Amino acid sequence: MMQPLGVILAGGQATRMGGGDKGRLMLGGQSLLARVEARLAPQVSGVALNANGDAARFADLGLPVISDSIDGFAGPLAGVLAGLDWAAGRGAETIVTAAADTPFFPCDLVPRLLQASEGMTHPLVLAATPDPARGLARHPTFGLWPVALRDDLRAALAGGLRKVVMWTQRHNGREARFEHEEAFFNINTADDLARAEAMV
Repeated sequence: MMQPLGVILAGGQATRMGGGDKGRLMLGGQSLLARVEARLAPQVSGVALNANGDAARFADLGLPVISDSIDGFAGPLAGVLAGLDWAAGRGAETIVTAAADTPFFPCDLVPRLLQASEGMTHPLVLAATPDPARGLARHPTFGLWPVALRDDLRAALAGGLRKVVMWTQRHNGREARFEHEEAFFNINTADDLARAEAMV
C-alpha cells in the first residue's frame, strides 16, 4: 500500500474556547497546529489542513488548505470527506487524519493504524485507548480512511449522518489500540491548555 497522505482537521468552531482558530493557540512557544504538523508530517507522504473560511489566514504554514464541501459545520466526517477528495486528486489510496487540538498524539500513529488495517479491502481504522467506563474509547478524529469510500461517505453526509462511528461500523471499521490514556488528550478549554503546558 502507498504511504497515506495526512490531513489535519481544524474545521471546528472552537466554541468552548470563545471561537477562532484553536490550532493557533500557543503551547510551549509553538502553535498547536505547528506541533501537530511536526508529529504527522514524518509519518505521511504529504500534509493538508482542513479548515473553513478564508484560507489566506493560514498562508504562513505553507500547507494546502481544503474546506468542507458540506455546508453548515457537519463535523469531523465533513473534514474527512474533504481530505479524501483532495487525496483522490493526488492519486492516493488512503489518508490519515489528526485533530488540530491534540498535540501529543503518538509518533507511531500511522504505522499502528496501517498494521491494524492489514487484510482489509478498504482500510478503515480509528485510534482507540482504554476507557474505565466504556472499555474502549474511540478517537474519531484520528483514523485511517480509504479514498475508495469517499462517494459512500458523501452520500451518508448528504443523508444527515454525522456520527463517525456509525459510518465506520457500516464498513466493518477496526480499532488500533493505544495503551496510554493521555495519548489523545485534546484542548477544549483554558484549563486544558494549562494542563497541556504542564505536560510539555
